[in-house]
Amino acid sequence: MAIDYERIDAERRRIRAKYLSERRPPSSGRGLHHTALLSSDVERTVRFYQEVLEFPLTEIMENRDYRGSNHFFFDIGNGNLLAFFDFPGLDLGPYAEVLGGLHHVAISVEPQRWEHLKKKLAAAGVPYQEESGTSIYFRDPDGARLELIADPLGEMYGTAVL
Repeated sequence: MAIDYERIDAERRRIRAKYLSERRPPSSGRGLHHTALLSSDVERTVRFYQEVLEFPLTEIMENRDYRGSNHFFFDIGNGNLLAFFDFPGLDLGPYAEVLGGLHHVAISVEPQRWEHLKKKLAAAGVPYQEESGTSIYFRDPDGARLELIADPLGEMYGTAVL
C-alpha cells in the first residue's frame, strides 16, 4: 500500500488553517493531573522510577475501583504525576503497544539532568535509543515506552508548540 504523502501534507495544512489560531482561547483544563500505567510488580516499578529516573514516590493507596489493587504516584515535576495500578489476580499479561493505544509518555527534564539520567539508564542496563540529541526512548520494566526530552515544556525540537 503506497502512502500518499501529498494528500497527508494537504490535510495537515487544511486542519492547521482551520483550527490553529494565534489568538487561541485559554484552555478549560488546569493541566495533566496524572497519566496511569500498569505495573506487574509494585516494588520493581518503585525502584525503577524512584531510583533510576529519580521521580519521587508521592503516595501509595488502595485503588478505589478494585479492592486489593494499589494506586501509586510519582512526582514528574511541575505539579504533574505519573500513576500506576497493579491488578493482582487479573493476569493482564505483558504491555503491548498497539495502534490506537498509548504510544509513549514524554517527560521534560533539564539538559544536565537528561545527561545524568542517560548515564543512570546505561548503568542500570536499560537499553535506550537517543534521537536528535534531546530525546531518549526506552521501556520501563513492564514494557511501557517512555521518552526523556531535554526540550523545555511547550517546545519540541526548537519549535514552540504551546
